[in-house]
Amino acid sequence: MRLRNKPWAKDMINENLDLISIQPEGMQGKWKSKFEKEQPLFLEVGSGKGRFITDLAKANPQNNYIAMEVQEGAIALLLKKQVEMRLPNLQLLLDNGSKLTELFGENEIDGLYLNFSDPWPKTRHEKRRLTYKAFLQQYKAIIKDDGYLRFKTDNQGLFEYSLISMNNFGMKFDEISLDLHNNEALNQNNIQTEYEEKFSKKGFRINYLKAHF
Repeated sequence: MRLRNKPWAKDMINENLDLISIQPEGMQGKWKSKFEKEQPLFLEVGSGKGRFITDLAKANPQNNYIAMEVQEGAIALLLKKQVEMRLPNLQLLLDNGSKLTELFGENEIDGLYLNFSDPWPKTRHEKRRLTYKAFLQQYKAIIKDDGYLRFKTDNQGLFEYSLISMNNFGMKFDEISLDLHNNEALNQNNIQTEYEEKFSKKGFRINYLKAHF
């Protein structure tokens, strides 16, 4: 979902370049230098307004996190939160998820999160889905051998597509749920996104998986 333009977004971003990177060059393999401590590094592609990633970072100070978003308006809202919270283990990145191997080094990421990605339901838009094979190839390159990918969506069609796409790519599934919020074991430590809370209150089932390469 594309947000309305935020007239103040550019100024806020330019005033807080210690907290957010804008199309960075030469950062492959060097993201640890952005944080106070050298810790395991996790990436969320498509962070939106940032409820999930900020809650995750607060709950896990032993890890470092990068929130990646292509929409300037969305990441500006997330940046607004981070300016107030100043979480030392969270960095923001304004850039496109289609060029991850240009931004991150091989095996630099310990885990990757995809939450409520655009389903791109039309067949001609398949290549834009974040679980399309070209994206999986990039994830495989930047995630460590013992790392993982976690994926949540309310869209049944996208979830089914993703299961097939990942299986065909040779990925192995560690956890799968077609109704995450009613799975006591898996939902115990689940951190919700803004959309997740909204959709679940309307009765939508939340699909979830954890997989590795």
